[in-house]
Amino acid sequence: MKRSLFTSLIALLTATNALFGQFDIRNIEAYFEGMHVTVKFDFTTDKAIDLELYRSGDNGKSWILCSAVTGDIAKQISGKKTILWNCLDDQIFFGEFIYRVRPVINLFEPEMIFVQGGTFTMGCTSEQGKDCDDREKPDHQVTLSSFYIGKYEVTQVQWKEVMGSNPSGFKGDDLPVECVSWNDVQEFIRKLNTLTGKNYRLPTEAEWEYAARGGSKSKGYKYSGSNNINNVAWYSSNSGSKTHAAGSKQPNELGIYDMTGNVWEWCSDWYYNDYYKNSPSTNPTGPSSGSNRVLRGGSWGGNATYARASNRDGISPGYDSDYFGFRLACSSE
Repeated sequence: MKRSLFTSLIALLTATNALFGQFDIRNIEAYFEGMHVTVKFDFTTDKAIDLELYRSGDNGKSWILCSAVTGDIAKQISGKKTILWNCLDDQIFFGEFIYRVRPVINLFEPEMIFVQGGTFTMGCTSEQGKDCDDREKPDHQVTLSSFYIGKYEVTQVQWKEVMGSNPSGFKGDDLPVECVSWNDVQEFIRKLNTLTGKNYRLPTEAEWEYAARGGSKSKGYKYSGSNNINNVAWYSSNSGSKTHAAGSKQPNELGIYDMTGNVWEWCSDWYYNDYYKNSPSTNPTGPSSGSNRVLRGGSWGGNATYARASNRDGISPGYDSDYFGFRLACSSE
């Protein structure tokens, strides 16, 4: 291995995030000695944080975790730090890299809410009033198995952790990711499942509505968590024409946020206007084919009618918009 191949630089990194507090990394240097790359830096933090080291061989376009590391890694507080990377143990025998130190954050592991299975009335129920349209009819009984659903809409920082980029029109780590098509979301889920070994997916339309209505704890609200939309949703009358941080309104009966408003949420189903006339009564998954995918929940740019728990719409899976985002689900088994 040639020493000169490991010329290294690391940029200043400062960040604030509710998940790991405030931290600051300065005066970083990296050099090759013996069988290790040695990385030294000054670290300031407001609480103990686990650290990890990444390398990039393409000038920062992509980053790879250095797994064979020792030194100042676990539960670090403020002070001068040293991390040693045994590149041979990582099967790296040559290359020119730059390095990055960051807190260990599992942002791609979303916080999930367990939804106990049960039977509910789906569609144009009485509390929806005259706002219903024909695609929400007839109301009908649906029985679902238990499942998990995201407590929050997937945020931009979570998307960036998995995909390495941010397509959103309104920028902010805690804002819901938007400008993502149904097809884009499938690629995100594929990569997420590879990273985590889990089986995340989009909720079915029936799962989405059952969770939005509060599942077995439902109080029969018109919107997800309240009959007063302003308590639970960002929509056209209060959003200021933009998205807002996930979880900044009140949750519904299950502790789930933003199922009303903020961004429309993709579901797994194909969309069909008259699907309710012949849909299965147990664990429905939508039509077998179609041209549009289901969207639910309304958005920052729509009025209260679109944000109702029973309202449904559909659009081409290849289309994206700053109105469109999503949340994840997974089966309970």
